Amino acid sequence: MTTVVIIVAVVLVAALAFFLVRGRQTGGRGLQRRFGPEYERTVARHEGDTKAAEHELAERVKLHGSLSEQPLAPGARETYVRRWAEVQEKFIDSPRDAVVEADALLAQLAHDRGFPDGGSFEEQTAALSVHHAEQVDGYRKVHTAVRGQGGTEEMRQALIESRALFDVLLADAPDEPARTDRHETKGSATA
Repeated sequence: MTTVVIIVAVVLVAALAFFLVRGRQTGGRGLQRRFGPEYERTVARHEGDTKAAEHELAERVKLHGSLSEQPLAPGARETYVRRWAEVQEKFIDSPRDAVVEADALLAQLAHDRGFPDGGSFEEQTAALSVHHAEQVDGYRKVHTAVRGQGGTEEMRQALIESRALFDVLLADAPDEPARTDRHETKGSATA
């Protein structure tokens, strides 16, 4: 009888250990799936320390996960589409000014959709990363380009990559692509 009790106890301890280890892995894998490239960027920023990166990402989810994106005011969508087209046209003659305007436009659009104010870029991108992890890096690149880092080609690439966040924020729902005009113009930074 005592042998059976010992076997049952060992099996229960082994099962508990299995589920505890699996639970930790699922949290990491869950964060990795949710954040995609943002997960890798955060791990790299923490010099490979996955626990620190996962703690940071879990905190972002805690702070911003319940954020509900607000609908845009009537007519705002068309205004944003027009302003983005102007940014793209301006890039041909004045790349730096176009990138500055794109940065401000993305900050305002994110704010209008209910994300934290663009006055705190880090807080705004943290919130955006919880909801739009696949697209937020383009916004970071535009913001970096505004600070004078990189040449014309880097600014052009940043503007192109930031268009993904613009489109997803402009969409009626996160999974619905925005209906914006996407013409390619030779020499321009259109996306």
